[in-house]
Amino acid sequence: MILSRYERMIARRYLLPGKGEGFIFLVAGISLVAVMLGVAALVIVMSVMNGFRAELFDKIVGLNGHAVVQGYAGQLRDWRDIVALADKTPGVTSATPMIEQPLMTTYNGRVEGILLRGMQVSDIRSNKTIGSKVVMGSLASLKPGSGVIAIGSGLADQLGAVVGSQISLISPQGQTTPFGTVPRIVSYTVGAIFTIGVYDYDKAYVIMPMEDAQTLLMMGDSVGMIEVQTNNADRVGPILAPLARQVGQRAVIQDWRQMNAQLFEALSVERVAMFTVLSIIILVAVFNILSSLIMLVRAKTRDIAILRTMGASRGAMIRIFMTVGTTIGALGVVAGLVLGFIFLHFRQNIVDFVQLVTGQNLWDPSIRFLTTLPSKTDPLEVTVISLMALLFSFLATLYPALKAASTDPVQVLRYE
Repeated sequence: MILSRYERMIARRYLLPGKGEGFIFLVAGISLVAVMLGVAALVIVMSVMNGFRAELFDKIVGLNGHAVVQGYAGQLRDWRDIVALADKTPGVTSATPMIEQPLMTTYNGRVEGILLRGMQVSDIRSNKTIGSKVVMGSLASLKPGSGVIAIGSGLADQLGAVVGSQISLISPQGQTTPFGTVPRIVSYTVGAIFTIGVYDYDKAYVIMPMEDAQTLLMMGDSVGMIEVQTNNADRVGPILAPLARQVGQRAVIQDWRQMNAQLFEALSVERVAMFTVLSIIILVAVFNILSSLIMLVRAKTRDIAILRTMGASRGAMIRIFMTVGTTIGALGVVAGLVLGFIFLHFRQNIVDFVQLVTGQNLWDPSIRFLTTLPSKTDPLEVTVISLMALLFSFLATLYPALKAASTDPVQVLRYE
């Protein structure tokens, strides 16, 4: 929209009403603040929702891979052949054999349920999700036959264990006696404590060398599953389709979407619902812009009539009032983006401050999975939010602008 020099001057003066028009200025200011809060709320909520999905995806996939190959009987005896087939499959970046079994652990009279994971030592040390999250001890202490394990920080807190503590793992796979099966109870030394950042994992995971897990569970040379990583998580199905046909008689393949379908589907639905609900805030702000422009047109009816008699066209009136309303919306969008990014930068500090003031635990990891408030801003979403707010603001200017353009100077000035 190209304005002439006098149109820009008039639009600028109408943005800052004069004496006796303070109420109009107040309503316009409220409109700007409303747009700012609406845009900020959308940016903050969508960024946090994206952060949730990204953090959960990174941590879940970091531990469970893009897919797993599981034997029908819970064991894979020819796992080396399947690993070789997986490595030859185009698009597969790694195939990691492992054992995963729910067990019990006890230490100083405390008993907790755990999820035992046995992995080859080289795979344990190269796993970024585990290796970069060690808070005590070292993964270098984990060696086959050493009796050393790594546990999650949540489990360590529940047991009261530290590095060097001797904890016992209880396996139902034991020796058969005339009185029944006697569970196996084996003591291990805690060599490392890690914090992945997902509460359910930190409170349950126990990592040990695969050879020790095979001995504890009496599995011989078998493994429980093979974790597969691909070069594109969104195309994991087509990538692993050839492998699925090759191992179809011996194992089944489940990808990350099947294993966590309910969680990620719930997050997707919640994102759409939150975007729709919070968009209403911007819509309400736009109605404020509409009302402020209507009052401005009524207050400036005499000025509009004089401008018309001086040669101003209907198009000029439309452009002036559309510029006023759109400018209010644009300023609100810019202010909202600034406010949203500031909030996201200090999000954890704000959560901690609110918890301190209210005395309430707003971020319980046992409920929200993650230990800190995540955030991931999508530039495309920010652009869509900004354009949507600007479009709504532009549409809100149409009626007042057309009303100003339809002013009949003869009728207005007849009694002046």
